Amino acid sequence: MPNRRVRRGRAAQQCFWRSFDATQRATLLRATRSDGVVLRHPTDTSPDNMCEMVPECNLRDMAESGPDFFLDLLKHRATTTLFQQYFNGPDGGPGDHAVIIKILRTRNLLHGLRYHTCFTLFSLGGFILGRQLGITQLLIMLISGILDQGSKTRAKNEPPAIPDKGASAALAKLTITDEDQSSPPEIVLADLITSTREHKETLDELLNLVCTEPVVLAHAVDTRFFTQPELLPDEKGVWLPFFTDRYISGIILETIHIAVQHVAIWDYLCQLLELFDKRATNDELYHSILLQELASLCDLEFTRAQGLSRRHLQAGSGKRFSKRQPDRHDKAGNALVSMNCNMKKLAKTDTQLFYMMRLCSPETTPRKLAISKEVEGLGELIIITSFIQDLRSVASLPPLSAKRGRLFLSRLQDLNIEVSQLKGQIDLLEFAAPIRNLLEPGMSEAALKKLDQFVIDKLGTKIGFLYEDMVLESLAALEKQYQVAKAKLDEQRAKAATQHREPQMMDWEPTAAPPPQEERIKQRKQKEKTRPAHSSVYDITNPQPPTLDNTKSTSQTPSPEPIPVSSSTAAVFSTFFDRSQSRGSVEWSAFVAAMADLGFSVTPRFGSVYTFTPPALSKQASKLGSDVKRPLTLHRPHQSRIEGYSLLIFSRRLKRVYGWGEGTFVVA
Repeated sequence: MPNRRVRRGRAAQQCFWRSFDATQRATLLRATRSDGVVLRHPTDTSPDNMCEMVPECNLRDMAESGPDFFLDLLKHRATTTLFQQYFNGPDGGPGDHAVIIKILRTRNLLHGLRYHTCFTLFSLGGFILGRQLGITQLLIMLISGILDQGSKTRAKNEPPAIPDKGASAALAKLTITDEDQSSPPEIVLADLITSTREHKETLDELLNLVCTEPVVLAHAVDTRFFTQPELLPDEKGVWLPFFTDRYISGIILETIHIAVQHVAIWDYLCQLLELFDKRATNDELYHSILLQELASLCDLEFTRAQGLSRRHLQAGSGKRFSKRQPDRHDKAGNALVSMNCNMKKLAKTDTQLFYMMRLCSPETTPRKLAISKEVEGLGELIIITSFIQDLRSVASLPPLSAKRGRLFLSRLQDLNIEVSQLKGQIDLLEFAAPIRNLLEPGMSEAALKKLDQFVIDKLGTKIGFLYEDMVLESLAALEKQYQVAKAKLDEQRAKAATQHREPQMMDWEPTAAPPPQEERIKQRKQKEKTRPAHSSVYDITNPQPPTLDNTKSTSQTPSPEPIPVSSSTAAVFSTFFDRSQSRGSVEWSAFVAAMADLGFSVTPRFGSVYTFTPPALSKQASKLGSDVKRPLTLHRPHQSRIEGYSLLIFSRRLKRVYGWGEGTFVVA
């Protein structure tokens, strides 16, 4: 039992639990089960085996009889050893051994595994350990629910929805370009650079939200925690006890790490495209080197996005086909998982899951994925796949090379291993046990500060500077590689001229690999001493707030006059920008209708990506102001509802691109 969690919040847990009535306690108890079904009384035989092994988890004793039963059970499990619990229960009652013996005798409980040619009662020990693990998980989930339900200072993340009135009328004004009804527009490099930059800006906003909004951080950590590969059973049905607090700290580090890494990948991708536009047009050598680096980076991001989709699939609808491979891990220390099923049979019984399994298969490449129609809602995977499609329409990507185009990739792989090795060393439980304790005032901020300092102590600099420096070093290495190759090519051309023959295109060589880890850490610490006093663009403790794209300073720009709109449009934007009240949610159709009411047209591009184009020079355009000039690309959220951190991302994008905020819109 996680004693630290119990000791630190004992007074609050007891106070909250005693303040709940029987209905509230029953609701919390049902929330510990995915199906919401628990025992009605200790001898109830209707639920499954796990409920039978923990008869204490019943509505009569835990909810209806008062608060003392649960508090006594919690105290006993938190203050005694497993050996003591084996023999004795609370107040001298039967221990785990006696409880299991009685259940085996009275309920004919059978173990799911068969132990052939075995003459000792392995099944009895398995039941006892299963009971002890089940009670521990039950108490952990109940404690989290009690603190979340009882706290008055904790940030809430489930605000009420707002009505979708007026959407149908406003949608009549909407201009939609359907790609299926007309030939797709020709992709030009400038448009590709713009859309890539917009996606990178969206990731900037998400990283900023993770670092500044406790609700977003807690949600991201919770999602990452419950999709751990270690929570899956192996081929023998054995799973690791990863529900304990022990792994929360490492998951927080992992969550921040992948958010920073994701931004860095797309930042580097943007800079490569801009270099391609400026320098690669008339330089065949630079063109070749840059395209090889782009091909490698696209494959890196596709593999990363595919791995994320696979992680969620194997923890969700594909869980029954997923088996963890015991004692096998990747380079980053993550448990390996195999997904096996009869794909032909699955295609007939569950088409959606069949396509999801195919898309997450290692044999699926971006080219194969591009022809599938079942890619809606796969988020990052469809984004990078469509990007690769667009890139191939403006440039011919070379095949992947094991030696070339690995300037960024090799550095990222080494850094990924370095950071992943810290997961088992960092301790953030004083702020995040349970995870939703991050919602308490000051907890998420303190956790991120300690995390950043821990990374400084171990790796020589902040996690933001690790990736900022990596991007700059990769760009410098790219330039150096080009200069070395160009010098050799010029030398070859000079020799060819003296011999009166045509020079051949040189087979350029890759640069040297990065230095070993010890030397890299030493270099970082030395660089930290001379680093200017400024924040990293990926800083997690002092993130910069978003600023308006097309103005030098918002403080120097006079506040625009309010824009008169319909009541339904005003209600939509009030939900985005009004922080004086609990944020609600906005239907995607209501948001599109509100933008149409302002004169915007929307073009569905690919998957869930839509581009909103402001009106041309007209009375409507002048009413919106001079800042509303450029298109805005947004991603339709899952289930077509904008809520939670998606609401914050949308509001910040609208603020930064168009300068809109609280007070911009008034009812006409």
